[in-house]
Amino acid sequence: MSGADADLTGPKVWGGRLTISALVVVVVVSLGVLALDRLFPPDFTRLAETSTVVLDRSDVPLRVFTTKGGLWRLRPDPDTVSLTYRDLLVDIEDKRFWFHPGVDPLALIRASLQVLTHGRVVSGGSTLTMQVVRLLEPRPRTLRSKLIEIVRAIQLETRLSKRDILQIYLTLAPMGGNVEGVRAGSLAWFGKEPSALSDAEAALLVALPQNPTGLRPDRRVRAAEAARAKVLRRGAADGIMARGSLRTAMLTPVPTMRHAMPALAPHLAEQLAGTAPAGAAVRTTIDHDLQDGAERILAQALGSLPRPVNVAAIMADWQSGEVVARVGSGDYFDGRRSGAIDLTQAVRSPGSTLKPFIYGMAFDGLLAHPASLVRDAATRFDDYAPHNFDGGFNGDVTVRQALQMSLNLPAVVTLQRLGPLVFTERFKQAGLPLAFGDTDAAPGLPVALGGAGTTLQTLVTAYAALARAGEVNPLTTIPGAPRASSGTLMGRAAADAIVDILSDMPPPGGFGARAGRIAFKTGTSYRFRDGWAIGFDQHHAIGVWMGRADGGTCAACVGVAAAQILFRLFDLLPPDPIARRRLEPVFAGPPPPALVRLDATSDPNGDRPRISFPIEGSRLLVDGDAGAAPQSPVKLSALGGQRPYRWLVDGQPIESRSFAREALWRPEGEGFTTVTVVDAAGHSDRATVRILARRADPVEGATGIGSLHQEP
Repeated sequence: MSGADADLTGPKVWGGRLTISALVVVVVVSLGVLALDRLFPPDFTRLAETSTVVLDRSDVPLRVFTTKGGLWRLRPDPDTVSLTYRDLLVDIEDKRFWFHPGVDPLALIRASLQVLTHGRVVSGGSTLTMQVVRLLEPRPRTLRSKLIEIVRAIQLETRLSKRDILQIYLTLAPMGGNVEGVRAGSLAWFGKEPSALSDAEAALLVALPQNPTGLRPDRRVRAAEAARAKVLRRGAADGIMARGSLRTAMLTPVPTMRHAMPALAPHLAEQLAGTAPAGAAVRTTIDHDLQDGAERILAQALGSLPRPVNVAAIMADWQSGEVVARVGSGDYFDGRRSGAIDLTQAVRSPGSTLKPFIYGMAFDGLLAHPASLVRDAATRFDDYAPHNFDGGFNGDVTVRQALQMSLNLPAVVTLQRLGPLVFTERFKQAGLPLAFGDTDAAPGLPVALGGAGTTLQTLVTAYAALARAGEVNPLTTIPGAPRASSGTLMGRAAADAIVDILSDMPPPGGFGARAGRIAFKTGTSYRFRDGWAIGFDQHHAIGVWMGRADGGTCAACVGVAAAQILFRLFDLLPPDPIARRRLEPVFAGPPPPALVRLDATSDPNGDRPRISFPIEGSRLLVDGDAGAAPQSPVKLSALGGQRPYRWLVDGQPIESRSFAREALWRPEGEGFTTVTVVDAAGHSDRATVRILARRADPVEGATGIGSLHQEP
């Protein structure tokens, strides 16, 4: 090797060694930084604590809840925040935000020189990333804290994107009082989403975090105006906003009070928020504008109703089952009206609102016809003697007229032919069970006039089923919920016949122009405890209830008054008249000879059900160890009455075959038991017996399961 070669090779070797050494140092330092980052990761606890918000079908907030710490703090999407706000924020706080690695050396040097020159802080050296560190981990403003912020800022930049860092700032930036983040600030100070901020509004929200206490516009309006003006002038000078808009923005008044946070659908929102994780965004099928309009209408209705009377309403798309508005009470905050109770879910007497379903099921079973004649006259059904709402009678009427006039006697006669048990079981099988206060009570003829319990939600679901040709589609407030049918209340032909009748109902006073647009029915429960109005047009079903939460009497609670509210709620929707239904030939013409007239009888089948086994007062000996539940089944049997039977033991139903006269029951233990049989007409019989388990020493006077012994 020549000398020249040695001279050239030496530097190359040393250069290679230096390069390798530098790489080793970089790797070691990088590993050290990575290890420290894993040992001391950033604390995102504050970011995790955000407000739960319930949203409408278009993601508009219905209700916002404070965090556990009492803060209004919403997580925004940076892409939906006003571009002017974002540009002003970066221009004022951190011009090189999109380019630096978390720390801006030029800004730090400038701030340090200004402190040395002026003896005070003229401009801060903190980047937006460093401010985010302070928002995540508040510390005293010391040199040590500043050093930690620098390290943490670099950590954040290695972990997160610039967009993610910006989102943290937009979530946690203080906006005065207990308001944090640009979205909460925009809602609190301007009553709007941050996507709709004007130049003046954006500038104020940029300025507020600099001194959230001293610049609160509701307390320091002049200081807030001055801080906003500074931001606006800088923005105009840097070309962020047009010079021509500067004057307008400067003259815009600063808000002097906070807006209330969204608080629509309070009952539903509390229900959904109570089952969602803290800080969740819960989406619903509710339409913000319809919900707001419905709440206003019900609140106005309370003005003419004495306390403690209240109102509730549900609006739903009957085709999809999606609820678009649900108002649990007219005034959530009125304690004298029990406003905090969700009255759409309260079990109340439905009054006459079940009559369309009685006639519809009778049509479905060819037990009645719209043109059948039925006598509206004083009639006694055993010990039951119903009368009409006005106390009078109308003689012979058609079923169509009887339903439109809401006459009571024809409805009871029709239910007698159909059978109260058949009627209530059809509701139960469709997923809409009616409630009875006494679980041992058999459904009887009073069901026709409201002698059962149901909810506003159940009734709206049932009327929506009428619109859907009898098919029940459960209502939902959750988008994308399964839409499978839960059963049918009647067939299409019968449902269309009922819709045709209800479409010709005369509207309440003052709403004559809406005649034929809505199929609806009203109802008033016994002693004016509840007023109802339920109806539907071509796409929506709406139900209104009025009454007292405590179930007391109120003279104003009548169906006609509820109908006034119903029609006002329909006015919130575009006109969408219900299409006339084409009736099947069986219901379009005159009734068949057997259905020309529907007569009432005291007992359609000539007798009542009677339990033939076991006999009242008997003792039954069944196989079983001493002290244990008997193992032998007991065969229950009945005679007479109208099948199908329903068997109950101590008020609880047991399984039995349809239309069978016998049922098997396996006792659960020794003691006295009451067995009840209920027939399809609602008549019943019962027997109280004593169950004894077979032991080594038989009980004197008791025999096996096939025999019985009368108690003395």
